[in-house]
This record gives sequence, C-alpha cells and structure tokens, in this order.
Amino acid sequence: MLGAGAMGCLFATALHRSDCATTLLLRASDGRETVQVVVERHGRSTTIELPAASVAARGPISHLLVTTKAYDAHHAIATIAHRLRHDSKVLLMMNGMGLADELRADFPQLHIYSGTTTEGAYRLAPLHVRHAGQGHTRIGQPGTTTPPAWFHQWSRAVAACQWDGNIEEALWLKLAINCAINPLTAVYACRNGELASRPELAARVDQLCDEIALISSAAGQPRVATGLRRSVAQVIAATADNRSSMLQDVQDGRRTEVDYITGYLLNTARDFGIPAPHNAALLESIQKIDR
Repeated sequence: MLGAGAMGCLFATALHRSDCATTLLLRASDGRETVQVVVERHGRSTTIELPAASVAARGPISHLLVTTKAYDAHHAIATIAHRLRHDSKVLLMMNGMGLADELRADFPQLHIYSGTTTEGAYRLAPLHVRHAGQGHTRIGQPGTTTPPAWFHQWSRAVAACQWDGNIEEALWLKLAINCAINPLTAVYACRNGELASRPELAARVDQLCDEIALISSAAGQPRVATGLRRSVAQVIAATADNRSSMLQDVQDGRRTEVDYITGYLLNTARDFGIPAPHNAALLESIQKIDR
C-alpha cells in the first residue's frame, strides 16, 4: 500500500491482523524489510510489525491501497507503474475527487475503486497513530453493484465496512461537506464547532451550502443537494472540537488538498455554467496560503 499516514496505518494494521498480506511501500525504506506501526486505541497502545519495501522494489502488485494526499497520488502510482499489471486493482482512499478520472486516463489498464470513511484517526509521529473513533467505511466502483472477491477481506478486517453500489453519491456527499467546512476552518484558523457558534461564520457556511447544493443538483446528485445543510450541521456538531485536515495542513506548513476539493467543485460549476463566488473566493484564499 502507498501512504503511511494516519488512515494508511490504520487500514494496513487492520488488514494485517485479519491475515491479509500487507506491505507498506515507502519512499525510502533504508533497506528495512519490516517496520513497526504503533496504534493507540481506548487508552491502550499496540505495536504491529508490517512488511515494508521501497517504491523502487520489483515484483507485480495485484492489489494496491492508496492513502496518500490527493496531490501526491498520481506521482506515487507512476513510481510503481512498472509493478502494476493489466488486472491490478487500485483502491483510492483519500479526500477530494477528480483523481480517479486522471488515473483512468493515464493508466487505462488499471481497475480503479474508490472508498470513503468516517473513521477518526490522526498521526502522533511517523508510523504512530491514534484511532480516535470508529466510523463507517464505504467502498465501490461506479457501475458495479456486486462486490469483487477481494472485498471479503475488507469486510473481515474493518468494522462497519460495506460495498456501496452507488459510491458516487457517497463520494460527492463527502466532497460537498468538506467544501462547506474545511476551507473556512483553514482561513479562520478555527475548530469545526466555531462554524456554528460564531454567527458570521455560520452565515458563510449557509452561503457555501447554497452554492454547493446548486452544483450538486446539476451534477446529478439531488439527494446530496436536498439534505446538504442538515448533513453539514450534523458533521459540525459531531466534530465540534476537531481541527479539519485542511486546517492541520495549513498550521503544519503542508500543501492542502483544496484543488481536489473546492477546486473540483468549481470545475464542475464551470461545466454547468453555475456561478459560485463564495467558494471561488475561498479557493483563492487557500491557494495563496499554499504558495
């Protein structure tokens, strides 16, 4: 698998514990054949030893899980393209949308799947993560209603994991919620809950939701559009004390994934001729920070 951040470590250790052969592909493995991953959960710490290899290693890869940042994924996959076969299965588990289309264009031989999760996890140190809360994981492929054989391993390894025959809706809902929450928290350096407790920010959330709902409906996601304000309010309430991933990226001096979140939304808006000035202003603000 590619990507040894919080979610990558969480899923890698879960798959390993269920007897699924799982190897972490590292940019620089320093010749190590194994690495130790520490997962904290319910006040207890567990150390799990996982096989590791450099991305320059050889040998075919039949199944690949990608949990890198969205902007790193294409390059990361290109570095191991020599190991991917015509029947390799690639599961993308990351924020934002648009990457799957890019990969299908450049690597048409791959079988690409997408996933989304509400599992709570964050990194304490390299290969050291805290599992902050159990969530729900959905995996699917557009146009595929029956899960492939390899999904059985996931259903065994990850609690509350299901095959979603309409994964597009799940991905779009997550995108819409992220567009309404993440950029605002990054610009105002606030926790999620302040988007509801501060009237001026609550008003901005409503403005964003109005635009996002119009774009979602035009993109063929009417159910996302209809329930968007309610969904955003629920996420804000449930994660009131959290710092969004985009805020964490800004505060840690890392590039954000805004191009695959608000950027993707605005590309879709342009396709349908829908003005979205409030989302556009936020994108510009975040891109200035990214520079």
